[in-house]
Amino acid sequence: MSERTAAVERTTAETQIKITLSLDGKGESRFDTRVPFFEHMLDQVARHGMFDLDVSCNGDIEIDDHHTVEDVGITLGQAFNVALGDKAGISRYGHAYVPLDEALSRVVIDFSGRAGLYFNCEFKRGRVGNFDVDLAYEFFHGFVNHAGATLHIDNIKGHNEHHKLETIFKAFGRALRAAVMVDSRLQGRPASTKGVL
Repeated sequence: MSERTAAVERTTAETQIKITLSLDGKGESRFDTRVPFFEHMLDQVARHGMFDLDVSCNGDIEIDDHHTVEDVGITLGQAFNVALGDKAGISRYGHAYVPLDEALSRVVIDFSGRAGLYFNCEFKRGRVGNFDVDLAYEFFHGFVNHAGATLHIDNIKGHNEHHKLETIFKAFGRALRAAVMVDSRLQGRPASTKGVL
């Protein structure tokens, strides 16, 4: 099996980002975004997805964290797109339910080539520490648009916003892990009756 890795850089007037990704890693990660809670969430994705992930971002956080979080989502989506290549032989679909105490979330992903985000999560507080909870949507929206994935995220229950967000990101990591897994029974074919993803 060829090495499934990516190194992607993205530079705009608002952010300068570098991401390296290995799909077949050990869950090791390093982050430098200057948005601590966001880094905590990205660490959940790496650990539960078993991806090796290095993310650095110099963003305009003196204005807001929005551009940093959204643009990391975009760049991470690009990295997955590069690492997956033609997606031949991958399982394509992945899903996970993850609890954390009273909170429970479900994430389902399809690397279909069709971008779509269906985000069914309600938050009663606008912030967890200094992190704006609205930015979770922006991260996932950026990801799906550049990974070419359909993503359903449902927070099923919970009242602690930290717990809810953590179950979402953990479930995202585990769903990604299942979807990008190589299925030897496909014998290198795409998991599609169309013959291409």
